[in-house]
Amino acid sequence: MPPIFNNLRVIELANVLAGPSVGQFFAELGAEVIKIENPHTKGDVTRSWKLQKETTSNSISAYFASANSGKKSIALDISQEEDLSILYKLIAKSNIIIASYKAGDAEKLKVDYKSVKAINPNIIYGQITGYGDEDERVGYDAIIQAESGFMSMNGEPEGNSIKMPVALIDILAAHHLKEAILLAYINLLKTDQGSKVSVSLFESAIASLANQATNYLVAGHNPGKMGAEHPNIAPYGTILKTADEKEILIAVGINSQFRKLCELLHIPELYKDARFNTNSVRVENRKILNQMLKEKAKSFQSDFLIGRMKNAQIPAGNLQTVADALKGKDASNMILNPVQGSIGLRNFAGYLSFMEKVSHLPPPPAFDEHRDEILAII
Repeated sequence: MPPIFNNLRVIELANVLAGPSVGQFFAELGAEVIKIENPHTKGDVTRSWKLQKETTSNSISAYFASANSGKKSIALDISQEEDLSILYKLIAKSNIIIASYKAGDAEKLKVDYKSVKAINPNIIYGQITGYGDEDERVGYDAIIQAESGFMSMNGEPEGNSIKMPVALIDILAAHHLKEAILLAYINLLKTDQGSKVSVSLFESAIASLANQATNYLVAGHNPGKMGAEHPNIAPYGTILKTADEKEILIAVGINSQFRKLCELLHIPELYKDARFNTNSVRVENRKILNQMLKEKAKSFQSDFLIGRMKNAQIPAGNLQTVADALKGKDASNMILNPVQGSIGLRNFAGYLSFMEKVSHLPPPPAFDEHRDEILAII
């Protein structure tokens, strides 16, 4: 079966990560995704967000490559009538718009939902904002990590709050927008009516607090920094250093796993100890428990210990670098095939029985690369 969205055309009026990653999602599933770029800024700002080792002449940075594979690029100054007219003609022949404007900007540029609906009543307009459709504040991932409580929980006890090393809020908001657009598409198929859907970075962050939010809302516990530990389970997130100076993280969630762990580490008496024989008392006494587990782990080699844990079905994993993870077999299906010119990762991790998984995509476009091809559409 051909890609599920090979009959869709998507207009991307978005920059940086959240909106563009939604665009790549549709590209991976077969849609034609046209990225509208500002000629005054030489396109998406992330084209210039380069590491020191990257060449300055190339318009495709590693960051830009994270969310722009499979797209076509055209430069349009939509503040000018001529280029706005081109965009309107494209919108008339498209199915979905992905936009990321702060409140009021889309209206000023005449690319808000009301304006484009007049051109194409069936259009689905997906919008990402920082704090909601009526709030003029610009949304920045790092700021919202701070404001939403994520940073207050991230770090070692008594240590500094730490921003997560990926733009996680952008990524979470992108997933919420994908879901909203897909719901709008189902509604279109049922009713033949287009619609607007919107997602804010802040509300996406709040929705993703999950059990940490309900720990506060239900139990009155305001989460703080615990390193890698879990507030509700122990020993879960505990890091053990082995004799060869490698690190293993364990995630013991039930009593039977804890019993097996104690037996494997040659401390079976620990399981019967009244301080550790249930999860609730292990949580209460996690500090002394962790000290005991860490001390015993020092007498084992990492490969031996992780192998024994996996054989005993004790949840455990080696702490790996990003390079280690990407070189491993578990990540191989997520990496786009460089032999066929692709760059970077797939954004969609799902497997669909009705279509093949994408192994390659056209590489991220150079700035304004597809102007002639796109103009031919209109």
